[in-house]
Amino acid sequence: MEKPKLVEYKRPKHINDYPTGPTTEGGKLVEKNAGWRTYKPVVDKEKCVNCLRCYLVCPDGVIFKSEGKVDIDYDFCKGCGICEYECKLDAIKMIKEDK
Repeated sequence: MEKPKLVEYKRPKHINDYPTGPTTEGGKLVEKNAGWRTYKPVVDKEKCVNCLRCYLVCPDGVIFKSEGKVDIDYDFCKGCGICEYECKLDAIKMIKEDK
């Protein structure tokens, strides 16, 4: 059996070098949220300055830019709240999920 080739890591030089959307297995998330989320993050697009700190810390990779603004893919968001905690401008608030 042949060993897989290792890909050399290249440190990004600019924020534009990071991926622009949710990524796993070939760039696609493979399973939707099971519906157990209690709170969901909502972005106040007026307060948001697109620093992308939330994007960098999101463990599920569900934060992306849409039309120049931060957006969230709720199909895959688990509602952990890390994005709200890390947002220094309070542009993200966790809101009780409507069931």
